Amino acid sequence: MARVNASVCVLIPAYNEEKNIACVAGAVRDLGFTVLVVDDGSTDSTAKILQDLPGIYSILSPVNEGKGASLRKGFEWFLSSNSDVVVLMDADGQHSPDEVEVFVRALEAGADFVVGNRMHSPGRMPWLRRWTNRFMSALLSAASSQRIPDTQCGYRALKKDALQRLRLSTGRFEIESEMLLEAARLGLKIRSIPIRSVYEGGDSKINPFTDTIRFFSFLFKYRRRKGKI
Repeated sequence: MARVNASVCVLIPAYNEEKNIACVAGAVRDLGFTVLVVDDGSTDSTAKILQDLPGIYSILSPVNEGKGASLRKGFEWFLSSNSDVVVLMDADGQHSPDEVEVFVRALEAGADFVVGNRMHSPGRMPWLRRWTNRFMSALLSAASSQRIPDTQCGYRALKKDALQRLRLSTGRFEIESEMLLEAARLGLKIRSIPIRSVYEGGDSKINPFTDTIRFFSFLFKYRRRKGKI
């Protein structure tokens, strides 16, 4: 029987993940964690699968709004729950549920915010994703005055009191950068931990062109609004 650990909520944003969501969410549930999936207006069978999946909490959005919007909905749910820690993981099977415990232990060791690092051994990560990630990570590391080797990794964890202090407003993939800059601005303890890089040939939801442009636009506006960190 799985060890029940309701103090840890695993938040999984999903969009058109009918092939993976039952396996991913079910595996986390079977480890004994609270699981919340936010479906971002999927046009496939993702929402139907979630409704039929026992032991899983879900929020179903009527239209696609973006990963950031999904995470902020999930954060609101988590902050009103009895859980003390939220672990974020993607729904596409590229994050191993077995590593949730590693994130929790890193928080228990004193970190406020833990980010996965795939770049120590990127494996089959596509070369364009690898190059873009290293470039963005270098920019954000400089902006936050600390080295964060994989700023675009969606596998991450925060303590509830740390998340409550973040002021998040972005609606799409740039929320992952916004979270780190906010945490650095507040002086929170950010730690990176090595995780496995799992790529099985699935299509990424990230558009290398439009999302890179959106990243630079966000970074410029954030620096103007908040000032130098």
